[in-house]
Amino acid sequence: MHSKTSDAREHAPLSRTARDGLKIVIVGGFGVGKTTMVRSVSEIRPLSTEETMTQAGVGIDDASLVQDKTTTTVAFDFGRISLDEQMVLYLFGAPGQERFWFLWDRLFMGTLGAVVLVDTNRLSDSWYAIDRLEHHGTPFIVARNNFGEPQHTLEEVRAALDLPPDVPIVDCDARERDSSKAVLVELVKHLYSLSTSSSAALESTA
Repeated sequence: MHSKTSDAREHAPLSRTARDGLKIVIVGGFGVGKTTMVRSVSEIRPLSTEETMTQAGVGIDDASLVQDKTTTTVAFDFGRISLDEQMVLYLFGAPGQERFWFLWDRLFMGTLGAVVLVDTNRLSDSWYAIDRLEHHGTPFIVARNNFGEPQHTLEEVRAALDLPPDVPIVDCDARERDSSKAVLVELVKHLYSLSTSSSAALESTA
């Protein structure tokens, strides 16, 4: 049985006033919460390519730190959220397993920005995502998916990931809609700041 929330998502129309659509990718390690974030924040029923984890993944996907996980994304997740009457974000959640990393370069095509979702217990899982984003020149922010009392400060996470000072890093709970939305708002603010700085630099050299 569908809940009222599920029914509303299935029939949520795109506002006629929407003018700007931004493609955003959510990346990170295996089981870090990317699908959860897309599901929590999407105003439509998300498209998901999750499949049940089987014995075929044993020895290939490291599920030792996500033992409660029973499904995994095998292509991408897709959702949509309207930030205001004119701006719409199209969300793509990338698969986290190394065997699906070949899909990332295609997902990054046309992407204006990205969220790197991290788990402080497995920070090294985020290095590849950051490396690929930097390789493509894609602006990004880092969101720590915090399920309880944090063991490290955000600045300690920044140092561990060797993030430049101009890359925002924020806390979130990917299960909560308002928290996930705040992450996306922070990314849009970051993209706007970069765009403003670039325009100012061009004007100064003109």
